[in-house]
Amino acid sequence: MKAMILAAGKGERMRPLTLHTPKPLVRAAGVPLIEYHVRALAAAGFRELVINHAWLGEQIEAYLGDGSRFGVSIAWSAEGEPLETGGGIQRALPLLGDGPFLVVNADIWTDYDFALQRAPLAGLARLVLVDNPEHNPGGDFNLCGGQIEEAPVDCPRLTYSGIATLSPALFAGCQSGSFKLAPLLRQAMSGGALHGEHHHGYWIDVGTHERLAQVEALLERRR
Repeated sequence: MKAMILAAGKGERMRPLTLHTPKPLVRAAGVPLIEYHVRALAAAGFRELVINHAWLGEQIEAYLGDGSRFGVSIAWSAEGEPLETGGGIQRALPLLGDGPFLVVNADIWTDYDFALQRAPLAGLARLVLVDNPEHNPGGDFNLCGGQIEEAPVDCPRLTYSGIATLSPALFAGCQSGSFKLAPLLRQAMSGGALHGEHHHGYWIDVGTHERLAQVEALLERRR
């Protein structure tokens, strides 16, 4: 099973840090955010990674190289301009193969065990959901016993973590170019093909300076 790290974001809310450094290389406790993922994926048994990039992406390639020093092989999907999550994944499909693959946003920090996503995939996608953070109090999806459904009142509404296992079939019929992933997930949900799990551990969307400080404080406590 292959894994893709989504690293094409520009990180505008984290300026001036991201004016000259791509967001995935912003450091938390001295380590680039993307390196935490590469090491965690390697520990979970993933050996083939695909990473997309756009803004200052050559710096990410220079830092991670071919992945051999982390025990993985990295293939690169360079984007001339950002293609949104859906478009970026679709462009990388030839590198990801015919089977289900894991995707993870480069700009999150989590203690999630990626090995859990190596389980067989039922349907078109399996999302990892987390408790709603302050910046997304209304959540994104309703999780009902492993099935993601349309707004049932008796099931918890949670936030999509940016971690998922996807089938290439999710992108059937999509045209190349820039498009979002969310509409494809909601289409799969309407067909009963969207599943999920609730991660109760640590998870932070490192989208602001304040949340980066939260990660650093958490790492300091874990030491």
